[in-house]
Amino acid sequence: QVQLVESGGGLVQPGGSLRLSCAASGSNFAIAAMHWHRQAPGKQRELVASFGSGGNAGYVDSVKGRFTISMDNAKNTVYLQMNSLKPEDSAVYYCKAHVRSRDTVWSLTDYWGQGTQVTVSS
Repeated sequence: QVQLVESGGGLVQPGGSLRLSCAASGSNFAIAAMHWHRQAPGKQRELVASFGSGGNAGYVDSVKGRFTISMDNAKNTVYLQMNSLKPEDSAVYYCKAHVRSRDTVWSLTDYWGQGTQVTVSS
């Protein structure tokens, strides 16, 4: 079983910055990829950023140049550095880990964090 714990959300003014973190814990697992999604009220959840175990990173067009995803492998923690925040970035941000674990006989399984609220408002 894998658990994801998110932190770092909050209220910030437009143009400000936040750094989200998502720490994975458990035993007998290997992370294949980690992702950040967000969901605003009345909207579908959207993929914002992805980070593969090989170091590949990808972003939705709306955050390119402003957000950076990174990972500390020793801590099994993924980060999302968010700069130049805009009101339209306001959402609940969710971490997702794409994991192989002994619990599922090493098949790929998704685990979700609990979500952290980001509000960008003046």
